[in-house]
Amino acid sequence: MLALIIDDSEMNNLLVMQALKPVAGCEPVAFTCPRAALDFLRAHVDRIGVVVTDYDMPGLTGLDVIAAARAVPGFAHVPIVMVTSLDQRSLRHQALRAGATDFLGKPCDPVEIQARITNLMTISAAHRQEQDRAAVLAREVAAAVAVIEAREREIIALLMRAAEHRDTDTGDHIARVAGYVGIIAANLDFDPAEIRILKLASTMHDVGKIGVPDAILLKPGPLTVEERAEMEKHAERGRRILEGSTSDVVRLAAEIAESHHERWDGTGYPKRLRGEAIPISGRIVAVADVFDALVTERPYKAAWPLERARAFLADQAGRHFDPRCVEAFLAGWEMVTRTCIRAAA
Repeated sequence: MLALIIDDSEMNNLLVMQALKPVAGCEPVAFTCPRAALDFLRAHVDRIGVVVTDYDMPGLTGLDVIAAARAVPGFAHVPIVMVTSLDQRSLRHQALRAGATDFLGKPCDPVEIQARITNLMTISAAHRQEQDRAAVLAREVAAAVAVIEAREREIIALLMRAAEHRDTDTGDHIARVAGYVGIIAANLDFDPAEIRILKLASTMHDVGKIGVPDAILLKPGPLTVEERAEMEKHAERGRRILEGSTSDVVRLAAEIAESHHERWDGTGYPKRLRGEAIPISGRIVAVADVFDALVTERPYKAAWPLERARAFLADQAGRHFDPRCVEAFLAGWEMVTRTCIRAAA
């Protein structure tokens, strides 16, 4: 590793470099210009194991050098030694606050220099090894998580394929709903990881319809009271299918399956939840699901024009839907219409 030595006196630099020659694995590099030294430091962050800097230098002081070095990404734990006189106690306090690790007194003692720098280089090397191990572990964990997530997505896709056999549009419907969910969540300032999980979970919102008879699910006309009651059971049925999983995505999907037919005013089902008592996931999916149902052809209705569906959502904000979710959906209207155009193509 490199030992970066900074002193405007070439003689002092030579003294320190000479003292460090016997230190195994230490390659001293000296600068008389602090700014040039900092440029070198920024270009070789990963190679520098210790910095030795004088205090009294033209242009930048040792305190300035320490502060600038500590501001460089990845340099927070590299030892920095400042050379001071033994009677400069207040200066040492300032150096410690700036990020100094240790001090060398003037005039420099070669034996002390060698001992101090050897110890600090050992600490620096150990810290870098720990960082390397942590980086390797992080990559291994990320790879394992990626495999698990891929298997989880595959299982969900297989589960939803069963639903597609019940309705020729189900596959397209769940893909569009997931897209709308992503638009709403993004405009509600969800972070990307939350959006990814929410979109995946939303694809299972109607999994409970697996248990609804075809005569009801595909009926071209209005449902009877009894048929409507049977259809509404799909929310709780979906929750029962999905609940109890150790997967965060599937647990969220169970929440969505049960709550996406609740209404902001408390007139929905199955629990007649009102307002923010409805999980935010269910409130988001409610807007996405209803919009897609309106603008696509179903056995019991023709597709609505986009502007009519938009007006319906705006009218139902605060009644059927969470107003914030409607606002977030309409804020992404350009993306919504592109999705609809692609679906119609």
